[in-house]
Amino acid sequence: MELALFDLDNTLLSGDSDYEWAQFLVERGVLERAEYEAKNDRFFRQYKEGRLDIHEFLEFQLAPLARHPREKLDEWHGEFMRLRIEPMIRAKGIELVQRHLRDNHLCAIVTSTNAYIAAPIARAFGVDHLLATELEVEDGRFTGKPSGVPSFRLGKVTRLAEWLGGQGRTLASFSASWFYSDSHNDLPLLERVTHPVAVDPDEILRREASARGWQIISLE
Repeated sequence: MELALFDLDNTLLSGDSDYEWAQFLVERGVLERAEYEAKNDRFFRQYKEGRLDIHEFLEFQLAPLARHPREKLDEWHGEFMRLRIEPMIRAKGIELVQRHLRDNHLCAIVTSTNAYIAAPIARAFGVDHLLATELEVEDGRFTGKPSGVPSFRLGKVTRLAEWLGGQGRTLASFSASWFYSDSHNDLPLLERVTHPVAVDPDEILRREASARGWQIISLE
């Protein structure tokens, strides 16, 4: 069996769902524009520059989830999917995923985006398995804190090992393994699969992929 792993933001999507979610809440008046828009932009720059403090970001990003009931969040998320996510779904991303599924590869989306945002997006791509930053829940409400290791940088490697370990597998259990990503933040996982693929990569990842002879593709 072969394993196919897909980053989500700026890989299967033509944008960043984390960033867009915060902007969506700002535009809906749920978050105060002056404060949150500036912070959202700052965290996005830090991510692209490879210096994001994931715990600081999650404190910012998860706080709104703790302030509202799940029913209201679900209503907003449905609108978010229609207005922000569906236009960002890359047709070539759908085709790529479907090709691996047709070949009976075990497929998973591996993203730093939290699972609440990412789960409906994974379903839109037809992928049953999602490795995302999990959220702490108490009495049916989000607490605003992550649960377990955030799925970011080396944390993606950890979360993958935990997921495969639950099946009695490791990466070495597969005859081939693929990981598609746009970001240099994903180098720890890209380095561990047999087929690392840079997708419309950022400048740092493009240099690394070229130097290492990795495949570089575009899903634009």
